[in-house]
Amino acid sequence: MARSYSVYDVFTNRKLTGNPLAVIFDGDDLSDEAMQSIAKELNLSETVFVQASGNPAHVAKIRIFTPGRELPFAGHPTVGTAIALAERIHGGSTIDLVSVLEENIGPVRCAVRLNEGEASFAEFDLPRKSQQIAMPLDRIGIGKALSLKTSEIGFENHVPSLWSAGVPFLLVPVRDIGVAERLDFDPQLWEATVPFVDGALASAYIYCRGGVNHVAKFHTRMFASGMGIVEDPATGSAAAALSGAIHHFDRLPDGHHDVMIEQGVEMGRPSFIHLHMDVEGGAISNARIGGQAVRLATGTLDL
Repeated sequence: MARSYSVYDVFTNRKLTGNPLAVIFDGDDLSDEAMQSIAKELNLSETVFVQASGNPAHVAKIRIFTPGRELPFAGHPTVGTAIALAERIHGGSTIDLVSVLEENIGPVRCAVRLNEGEASFAEFDLPRKSQQIAMPLDRIGIGKALSLKTSEIGFENHVPSLWSAGVPFLLVPVRDIGVAERLDFDPQLWEATVPFVDGALASAYIYCRGGVNHVAKFHTRMFASGMGIVEDPATGSAAAALSGAIHHFDRLPDGHHDVMIEQGVEMGRPSFIHLHMDVEGGAISNARIGGQAVRLATGTLDL
């Protein structure tokens, strides 16, 4: 059977940058094993399989696979798929629309803006707010797994902490961009050091203030050997987790907070993730992740 697909570069407005995503549009009759095998074959950080939803209010049901396992939720697949489906339906139109994608974590509301002749933009409400996971952390072991001195870990009052907005990440603040650029991730030491959360190894998300690009407020890197990903150019689910840490450590005042996060710089695939947080009564009342995406390729899988 010929199955149509597209490849999008997500969290960027330029092809061959950002985070590539494969969207398989005809995924209804594929088994879990087949979807995992296809994701492993394509070997992108994530591959999405679009299926029909039983809820008429949802534009589609999507399944998200890394080369190593299925995820209940992820950011760049949500942004990329929302744009891919909107462009598939509306072509080169200029239009604003709202759609709901059914993911394993639950329904995810997306707002999409198509601009004729320009990169499309999508943002989604976090289906689950970031929550801190209380577990003991080995700061010395974390430093060894990243080839860093313990004195290079942490800035201001930010310290390593576990957070999840659907996918667990061990967030590791580092002193500055220079430290982030030269760290050396050791997957074996990481697996021996960090905890498993709900049966999954917490992935490494390293962050510091500032950015190579002047608009960025945070510079980040993500490593997920447990998902079959050496390093990820852009990770929306990690940015979602980071929202909780930013609010926790920075003690954000009530109001709206707009945070630009850069990732993938060291890989030569710069990505820009828009994080919006609304704080009311000292707590995050709503958070959104957004970014642009551009189609790189279309074709068929003969499966």
